[in-house]
Amino acid sequence: MKNRTILMALCGTAASLMAQPLPNILVLYTDDMGFGDLGVNNPESKIPTPNLDQLAGQGMNLKDGHASSGICTPSRYALLTGRAHWRDFHGIVGAFGRPVFKENQLTLPRMLAETGYTTACIGKWHLGWDWDALRKPGTESRSIQPEDFDWSLPIPGGPLAVGFDHYFGDDVINFPPYTWIEDDRILQAPDVLMDTDLWKPIKEGRWESRPGPMVSDWDPYEVMPTLTQRSVDFILSRKDQTQPFFLYHSFPSPHAPIIPNDEFDGKSQAGPYGDFVYQTDDAVGRMLRALDEIGQAENTIVIFSSDNGAEDYAFARDRKYGHWSSAPFRGRKRDIYEGGHHVPTIIRWPGVVEPGRISTSLFAQTDIMATVAAVVGYELPPNAAEDSFDFLPYLKGGTPAGPRTAMVHNTSRDIYAIRDGDWLLIDAPSGYTRQPAPDEWYERHGYPPGEEFPVELFNLEEDIGQRHNLAGAHPEKVRQMQALLQQHREQGHTAPRLSER
Repeated sequence: MKNRTILMALCGTAASLMAQPLPNILVLYTDDMGFGDLGVNNPESKIPTPNLDQLAGQGMNLKDGHASSGICTPSRYALLTGRAHWRDFHGIVGAFGRPVFKENQLTLPRMLAETGYTTACIGKWHLGWDWDALRKPGTESRSIQPEDFDWSLPIPGGPLAVGFDHYFGDDVINFPPYTWIEDDRILQAPDVLMDTDLWKPIKEGRWESRPGPMVSDWDPYEVMPTLTQRSVDFILSRKDQTQPFFLYHSFPSPHAPIIPNDEFDGKSQAGPYGDFVYQTDDAVGRMLRALDEIGQAENTIVIFSSDNGAEDYAFARDRKYGHWSSAPFRGRKRDIYEGGHHVPTIIRWPGVVEPGRISTSLFAQTDIMATVAAVVGYELPPNAAEDSFDFLPYLKGGTPAGPRTAMVHNTSRDIYAIRDGDWLLIDAPSGYTRQPAPDEWYERHGYPPGEEFPVELFNLEEDIGQRHNLAGAHPEKVRQMQALLQQHREQGHTAPRLSER
């Protein structure tokens, strides 16, 4: 009788756990947005971000969150695989470039699809497709023309090949083909070559659009509102559905071309870029309100971040408007100074993550994979998510700090940095991967004259702006961190679950 009572109790507990629905997961991923663009991160920001500020107040603002790279494709690959990009490649996928994923590689959408989720990607992809499958024989040796492809064929190797049930977007806003793609099909065949004279004037900077096939009536200004509406519609379509969903909304903004819609002009005090950030914030608000409308806000994990820091235009914006997108950091997109990869990061999970919590624990976007696996009860195999740490106990408040204490930073092939606690070693004479910041930027932000040294060492607890190179004063610390960097690069993984095997 006693054993039967225990068995019934255990069965009741299991049934209760099984009755609890798995949470929906909404990842909001911006493009080239700086840490200091958000008001919640930068009191001196000239850009209103009311929806993101509110999201941070409703969840956890991770003040030490990092993309894998200082550029686009590698960071997206790392987020969707839990594997540091530098183990496999460093650069971006070019126009009509091939997929970066390995065959049958476990990805975040594939894992969630196996767990019973409906999965969708809306927006920028930039991780490659097999465009050669559409290429007509005999056209490979010439510059690409619209007639070189059979646009009626399905495109292999895209989002559907790595676990997404649905895709809608234009792949990359400034790359051909300039047309809409739904799932694995082109919706309208390109019929001309890109011609920016056919478009309305750009509002800041340059178009930066690569030449190639385009639909003759293509309008880049329609990309942002169309993608936003598609995601809102996807969320609304989940009303009364019992199957959980994973939506990866990948913004084209505020990446160049900087083209906020007219209704957002003047909404910031940081020029068109600031207005574009404001429009991005507005789109976030629309999607969050859609969750409210279907009654799923309380059962949805929302993760917001960016693929890297702000582009070079940030210097002119700082000079003209007094808005530094990377504040309080040094560096911008591509750099391995903090401004290149230290990005805004927010996680909201009602009933689990304490509202208004501010985290100073080191967090990498690769950690999303292991954390989500823990949420849905998925056991990661040893050949997956090699650099992903499980943050679930920390999110729940069960541990005082996150599990990660170190992280490798990298953008270009030959320049690496490593974080270890409060210390940051740049294993190169400079963290700039292209030209350094202008002299007037250093003067405006109070940087002392630089000291020539083979490497740079900073204590971020004392010097978050990376003003004072301590390598000369701490040679033993330099050697220790170089050894740790070498270990991380050579051992093939950093995930604790793999180290314990």
